[in-house]
Amino acid sequence: MLVKEVMTKKVVTIEHDKTVLDACNLYRDKKIGCLIVIENGNCVGIVTERDIIERTICARRDPEKTRVREIMSTNLKTIHALDSIEKALAVMRDNNIKKLPVIVKEGVVGIITVTDISRARPDLSKRFIESWVKPVWRD
Repeated sequence: MLVKEVMTKKVVTIEHDKTVLDACNLYRDKKIGCLIVIENGNCVGIVTERDIIERTICARRDPEKTRVREIMSTNLKTIHALDSIEKALAVMRDNNIKKLPVIVKEGVVGIITVTDISRARPDLSKRFIESWVKPVWRD
């Protein structure tokens, strides 16, 4: 199964110079789990709820003054639309992430998440979780 068959096609983006409060309002209005950050039409990062919590709220930064570019994750991992979902899971596992922007020549065309894959292929999701989570042993 290919990434393009499972991905969410409607990607919500935010300009890098918008405020964290703008990002929070988009989260609320669109009911999403991440925002793709763009600058001059190019994908430059991703902002997750965790980024907002850790880099703004816990850091006691003002969400009305803090810019998205200041808190976004910039070491962005992506996947091609024609790659397999197994490859997408491997990239997620190897980089300890749960969301991947999907690209083609024109740029970002979608996003794929662990949830998307688990809905399409529950068998892969189970193997992924087992390979990602290390068991905790108690005496």
